[in-house]
Amino acid sequence: MDGDDAELIAAAILSKDSSAFGELVRRYQSQVRLFLLRLCRDGSLADDLAQDCFVTAWQKLSSFRGTGSFGGWLMRIAWTTFLQQKRKHDRYREVIEQAASEGVLATTVQPDGEISDLDRLLAALNGQERAVMILAYGCGLSHREISIAAELPLGTVKSIIFRGKQKLRQDFDIEDHQYG
Repeated sequence: MDGDDAELIAAAILSKDSSAFGELVRRYQSQVRLFLLRLCRDGSLADDLAQDCFVTAWQKLSSFRGTGSFGGWLMRIAWTTFLQQKRKHDRYREVIEQAASEGVLATTVQPDGEISDLDRLLAALNGQERAVMILAYGCGLSHREISIAAELPLGTVKSIIFRGKQKLRQDFDIEDHQYG
C-alpha cells in the first residue's frame, strides 16, 4: 500500500478526519468512476454509484485491513455497489416491461449515438469478463488485487483475462503483435 494512502487512512480512522478521506476520494474518484462507467454505460448512474461507493468506504474504513492496496479494496466496494444496483434494477425491470406492454408507459426512441471502439470491445464480453478486464487494463490492478476485489481465485482471474483476450482477438479479428 502507498505510504501516503496509509497515512491518510490512519488520519481518517483515528481522527475522523474528513479532509484526509477527501484526499483519498480525490486520488481514486476517476478510477472508480471509469470502472463503474464501463460496467453500467451510463454517466449519471456511474456518478451516483461512485458516490455510494465512497460513502460506503467512509462508513467501513475501519474494516480496511491494509493487507492489499486501498485501490483494490475500493474497487471491491465499487463492484459490490454495482451488483446491488443491478439486482435492484433487475427486480423492477419485469414490472416496467409489463407496464410498457400494457401501454401504461410511453416509449420514446432515442437515436443511436456513436459507440467507441472500446465500448464495442467491452460489449462483446460478459459482465464478469468485462469487470475483470476493466480492473486489469482500465484501472491497472494486479491479478492478485483483482482476485481480492472480485472475490475470485487468482487462477480464475488469470483464466478470465486469457479467455477475454482470446475472445476479443477472435471476434474482432485482432492480431497479437506481441507474438507475430
